[in-house]
Amino acid sequence: MQPAVQLSRVSKSFCVRRARRGGMSARVRDLFRPLTQTVHAIDGLSFSIAAGERVAFIGPNGAGKSTTLKVLAGILRPDAGDVRVLGFVPSAERRRLAFHIGTVFGQRSQLWFQLAPRDTFELLGRVYEIDRRQHRRRVAMLIALFGLDALVDTPVRHLSLGERMRCEIVASLLHSPRLLFLDEPTIGLDVSAKAAIRDLLRTESEREGTTLLLTSHDTGDIERVCGRVIVINHGRLLWDGPVAALRSAVTGDGALEDAPLDDVIRALYAQGIPGSCSS
Repeated sequence: MQPAVQLSRVSKSFCVRRARRGGMSARVRDLFRPLTQTVHAIDGLSFSIAAGERVAFIGPNGAGKSTTLKVLAGILRPDAGDVRVLGFVPSAERRRLAFHIGTVFGQRSQLWFQLAPRDTFELLGRVYEIDRRQHRRRVAMLIALFGLDALVDTPVRHLSLGERMRCEIVASLLHSPRLLFLDEPTIGLDVSAKAAIRDLLRTESEREGTTLLLTSHDTGDIERVCGRVIVINHGRLLWDGPVAALRSAVTGDGALEDAPLDDVIRALYAQGIPGSCSS
């Protein structure tokens, strides 16, 4: 079966300006002959994700996660390597790919704040060119599944963060995407709202076979939603394997076997040793 996501030795770098030290003369030189520095955001990264997998994609700030997601979505073109997402080359077939992927960003919204969620769902149905009858059935099913009956006709600005995030996820699932990108989907939520979002994501993935690629600094998201974790740092792969195997792999002596996953991941960043474990 064709993987949902396939990266092979992918690299992406950026040329950034670096300010000179000094006074006005240094600023003038910067204007006409700027100093630049090449930053390698992705450095020979390779991994694949099977259809229906739920994978956590994590790393410290500046590790290259956002750049990788933008490459997968077709927003950025890689400098080198091969990328396939659902059989598409993202940078060359971005418009076609968009009909098969969904996105949920914890700190960005695709809902119109002045409108009720139901109105946004109707607009998105037109954007994705969904048959009207099929769209109504899909909306009704997702509203029932996510418990939104009492919320869908309330303007988004009046919803709590947890209620809004449930609506965000429904909006991302309206067109039945085969792959869902989730960036910090539970950020800022209370404990009960986080638990509800995690359960809904896992249930929907299992029910429809949707592939999930989740980035989060909350280890609860990783442990309760995903079965596999990919860890990167400085654009390179540090670890790829089952969540359950991560603790024993970081220290062979089992010293972190019972430690919180936060401590295990920090230890992996500190070691910086690439590794993998087949599931």
